[in-house]
Parts: sequence; C-alpha cells; structure tokens
Amino acid sequence: MGSLHWNIYQLYREIIKALAICVETEKIQPDAIGIDTWGVDYALLNRDGNFIGLPYAYRDSRTDQAIEEFSQLFSKHKIYQLTGIQFLQFNTLFQLYAERKNSDTIFNQATDLLFMPDIFNYLLTGVKTSEFSFATTSQLYNPEKNDWDDELFSALGISGVIMQEIVQPGTIIGYVHDNIQKQTDINEIPVVAVASHDTGSAIAAIPAAGEDWAYISSGTWSLMGIESKKPIISEKSYQYNFTNEGGVDHTFRVLKNIMGLWLLQQCKKAWQKEKDFSYDELVALAAQAPQLITFVDPDDPAFFNPEDMPTAMLDYCKKTSQNTPEKYGEFVRIILQSLALKYRYVLDQLREISATPIKRLYITGGGIQNRLLNQSIANATGIETIIALAEGTAVGNIMVQAMALGEVQSLAEIRQVINHSIETQVYYPQQVNEWDQAYHNFLKLI
Repeated sequence: MGSLHWNIYQLYREIIKALAICVETEKIQPDAIGIDTWGVDYALLNRDGNFIGLPYAYRDSRTDQAIEEFSQLFSKHKIYQLTGIQFLQFNTLFQLYAERKNSDTIFNQATDLLFMPDIFNYLLTGVKTSEFSFATTSQLYNPEKNDWDDELFSALGISGVIMQEIVQPGTIIGYVHDNIQKQTDINEIPVVAVASHDTGSAIAAIPAAGEDWAYISSGTWSLMGIESKKPIISEKSYQYNFTNEGGVDHTFRVLKNIMGLWLLQQCKKAWQKEKDFSYDELVALAAQAPQLITFVDPDDPAFFNPEDMPTAMLDYCKKTSQNTPEKYGEFVRIILQSLALKYRYVLDQLREISATPIKRLYITGGGIQNRLLNQSIANATGIETIIALAEGTAVGNIMVQAMALGEVQSLAEIRQVINHSIETQVYYPQQVNEWDQAYHNFLKLI
C-alpha cells in the first residue's frame, strides 16, 4: 500500500487561479487573504527554502503504532500535562516520531517545519511563521510556556530550531509577492494569519454571547467542546482525553474530536458502485428506517480508514451481538443516531470538567444541512440546539481578516456582527425518555 500525500503545488495553483478569477472575472480587488486548513499536517524545508517531498496526509498508516511506541519513551501523562492535547495517532508529534523512525536522515536536511496554512502563507509572501490556533493542534506547543516544548523535541531527537515564531490570529504576516501581483493583477494586499486551523475559524463565527454554551463543528470530523479563557488541563480532562486548542483573542477550545460524518461519506462512496445516492436521498431513506435499535461507536478504530465502510459497520454489529442493518437507510440511521448519542456522551464529560453550566448547543459546518441529524442531536442531548452557519469556517476567516484591518476590534464584536447578519434555526428536544433509554444502551456498548 502506498503512502498518502497532499499535492501542495496543485493546491497553491488553485489559490493563484482563484485570485486571478477574483480580479479578472469578478472585477474585485480583495482587501486581504487568509488561509485556513485541516489540522496537524506539515512540510519540511531545506536551507534553500525548498520543500523536502510532499507533506504526508494524516490518514497515512505510518502512525498506526506511534502513540504506543512514543509513550514508551515519554509518558502519555507527562505529554498531556505539557500540552493539554487529545491523543490522536495523527497529531504532529506522532507524525514526527514516525518520520524520524522511518528516515532519520531527513532531519539532517530540514531547516524549517511549516504547517499546512503556513506553507501557503510562505508561498504567497516568503515569510515563515506558525499561527497560534494551528500550532496548538500539533501536540508540540506548551500553553504554560506559550511556546514550543523543548522536552518533547528532545524526546523526538529533533532540534526545535526548525519551528517558527508563533503569531496570533489577526496578525498581518506580509504582502503578496510581486510575481503574484503580475500574474493575477492583484494589488499588493496583506496576507493575514487567521485562525488557520479551520475549526478555530468556525468557532470564531459562532453567533453566541455569554459562556453557557457548547458547540459542534459538524463535518467529516465532529469537534465538540466549549470555549475557555484558559486551557483546562486536569486529571479528569486527561482521563477523558480532551484537547485544548487555541482560538481567537487568546481563547482556548476545550474539545474532543469525534469521527463525524466520515462514516456516512464512506458508505456513500462504497454504494456508488450500486447507486449514486445524493445525501438528501440517503437521509430520506434513514428517516423511514427504525430508530434506536442498533448503535456503533463512531470513534472505534475500525472506522478510521477501512477499505469498505458498510462492511466495517456490519462486522462491528456482529462483534457486539447487535441486529445488523440490511437496507441503505438502516445504515444511515445507525450512523446519525450513534453520532447524536456520542455527542451526549461528550457533553456529559464536558459538564464534569467545566465549572460553567452548559444550557445551549450551537452547531456549525456542512453537517447542519442534515435535519435528521440536527433533531437527533437535540433529542439525545436534551438541550436547545441552535443551527448557525454551514460555512462558519469561511465567515470566521473573513471576520478575523476584518479584525486585522481594524474593521472590528474583538472576538465579541465579530460574533455580534455575525449574529445580526444571519438567521438561526432552533431544534428542541423530542422523545426525551426514549432517547434517554437509548443512551443507557449506548453506554453499555462503548
């Protein structure tokens, strides 16, 4: 099996193409550019400023045993105390361990490490930085020191000098190169460090006030948590494997990664050989299927990257002595109700580690278009569920650019502007007793 890599050159070409279309076709000169991407992935550069190969993609199998192996060198408890980050096999810490193990000579060539959004900022401006929200996802950042952690780099056997200065969201990094201006007819515009981990941008766009709320960023991954002025690093948060990722205005997103709609996406992909369903068709079929009979744990390793997701689900149901789905809608119903119940599970844990009551739940991201999932979430969690923006990441990105340009002054003002600009939809809990019983059954399963 080959390795999985990102084609950063093609992605960069698409960015340049988009800038050209903006100017030539849309007749718009942007005021700024901000890049956000998924988390943890990186590229290495040599002393000439050239990339040493293409970045690995986080679903690559090279990190399958990395947590177990690295924790023999450096205890998991100590790693968590230093970083406050959830243990996931694809975190940058474990990717670097795997890379060092498989090719120790590469770090003799490497002079710089750039994370995915930093790569494109570098290509646009020539400036190397690391943005705060993304840096925290790496499990290499120490929030107590507000810097990279030397002990972890020492344990890796890699020099920390390859890391960049960490800048806050809303920082102007630099200005687009002359050659890009000539190529696209774009003005000399600033490139802004937004909350460059996409979830950081999405949460910045939650139209909430106060502190009595939690959120779900719903997409391929589900990221569920609360916002905090300080990281929450405790024995309980370690036990529950919560992460502390940076946000806008020096905030922290205390959250947990949940496998999310990846399961549905991969089922749809597998079924394309038989019928190319739309997501709306699959959700309609699920609505007709019986509910709360069979469940899966979305975070079971069997679902991380199987060759065939429906087969993986069937195997899981047989292994756990449950009824097995037969129809397309039954598979989809199992996925959606299992996700909703996993959110309830994480919500209960959040209430244990947080001193602030949680009375409302905001959902952002592409998953909000799935109404059956939204109602299932309200039913499972038993609290008011508010649907915000399908493209929350894009809106949060743009508003942090506006903050860098002085158009807004704070995260609170960003949210106030967004709240006055959009319509939200509220789902209220239904069938509460039935869903409570299902939750108890789900707890026995997981």
